[in-house]
Amino acid sequence: MAAIGVHFGYTCACVAVFKDGRADVVANDAGDRVTPAVVAYRDTEQIVGIAAKQGRFRNAANTVVKVKQVLGRSFEDPETQTHGSETKCQVVNRDQKVFYEISAGDQTDFVSPENVAKLIFNKMKETAQSAVGSDITEAVITVPFEFAHAQKRALREAAEAAGFHVLRLIHEPAAALLAYDVGQESSSGKSHVLVWKLGGTSLSVTVLQVNGGMFRVLNTHTDHSIGGESFTQALALHLAAEFKRTFKHDVSSNVRAMLKLMSGADMAKHSLSSLGSANCFVDSLYDGVDFDCSISRARFELLCSSLFNKSIQPIRVLLEVAGLSTTDINKVVLCGGSARIPRLQQMIREMFPDVELLSSAPPDEVIAVGAALQAGLLVGRDGLRPEEESVTVDVSATDILLKELNESGAELFTVLLPAGTPLPARRHHVLRGGGTLSSLCVGIYQRLVSMQPEKLAQIILRDLQPSEEHNVDTVLTMKRDGSLHVSCVDQSSGRSEVVTVAAAS
Repeated sequence: MAAIGVHFGYTCACVAVFKDGRADVVANDAGDRVTPAVVAYRDTEQIVGIAAKQGRFRNAANTVVKVKQVLGRSFEDPETQTHGSETKCQVVNRDQKVFYEISAGDQTDFVSPENVAKLIFNKMKETAQSAVGSDITEAVITVPFEFAHAQKRALREAAEAAGFHVLRLIHEPAAALLAYDVGQESSSGKSHVLVWKLGGTSLSVTVLQVNGGMFRVLNTHTDHSIGGESFTQALALHLAAEFKRTFKHDVSSNVRAMLKLMSGADMAKHSLSSLGSANCFVDSLYDGVDFDCSISRARFELLCSSLFNKSIQPIRVLLEVAGLSTTDINKVVLCGGSARIPRLQQMIREMFPDVELLSSAPPDEVIAVGAALQAGLLVGRDGLRPEEESVTVDVSATDILLKELNESGAELFTVLLPAGTPLPARRHHVLRGGGTLSSLCVGIYQRLVSMQPEKLAQIILRDLQPSEEHNVDTVLTMKRDGSLHVSCVDQSSGRSEVVTVAAAS
């Protein structure tokens, strides 16, 4: 029985099929093994993939890109606001839910992100089924580690609406390890693996501990300000400067011209991963003038040098927070389309000179392959025993802290759940306060790597009776979905308060 693995990225989607004991990526009807996650709406049809991406500069207002960025988010979410300011397709608020305003033809329609994602999933399903020749629907879908419960639910529902039977959602780093059989070759002994993923719009670095087929996330870092599109934009701005130097016209503020340059720069960037130079030709860039420019790999690397450094720098910070050094890492896995860039691979090799760098599989396909292998495990056609199946342990993505005052009145933060704590988890802590106090305030905070603590909630115990000292039993519980339950009980009076913090959505 065959099964499907789908990697739904911010800019691209990829599907692999598990059959006859192996997983292979399937090419779409255009012959491409990776499909742009772009949907264009026209009068009577919806177009998904490369045709939608190439026609974007003619139909930008009705073309949806990066829909994954707003899946499962409310309209007021900062990520939604950022998405709305960057996309040319109008994002509107309808009952605090996100919708795209589509004006194709004579009428205006409002399309939800889930419906856009459904079309992309449907394209993946059709691609897989055309390759296998049967109506297979069993699938494993990958999700970023930082996805909240609501985002995971929205992604699952979109896949199910497209006709998939979702066997499981697995984290992208775990899928990458499965693709290289990491954790399957030995049933004992601990090792540390770093998964470095650089996609179209985001960088994700994850350190995992592998022990007998069990993957435990020690720490992770995600940066949505850097990605392959950052490199494309840097190259497009260089091409615009070359056009201005040659033809004395500044097109940097012309939206249509810059979209054309971005398309040309994107193709040139891909070519430079395998060639020493590439040619960028744009038909009728501005005022009927054609533009033809050659760019060398050395020039491209110089233009993007600061961006490359920004892509590599988080690795050392992440390892330091996890209490590891580069010599503690046993393997490094590269994934994401931008991990193809030779200079970035060289920089990682220089950082880990004695570590095995796993990059033999195409980086933009490896996560889909891992998902397909997991799907094969779940439908039981791989010949492995159930206990040999690799799974991912849900962990706390941030530090969870309690704030109290010490004897001198200064604020004191106590970390109860460090980032990387396996979930579900329960912690007990005793807060102490002066016996003359009539009330005690307990603050619950979260803290991302190298950031100031962010307040989640607070509990106030009022009308406390005088005593020698107030001892407050505080119990904090975090569920697998990331929701928090905190209870406080004053030992002397028995007075109690509880608060629940829902998982981030």
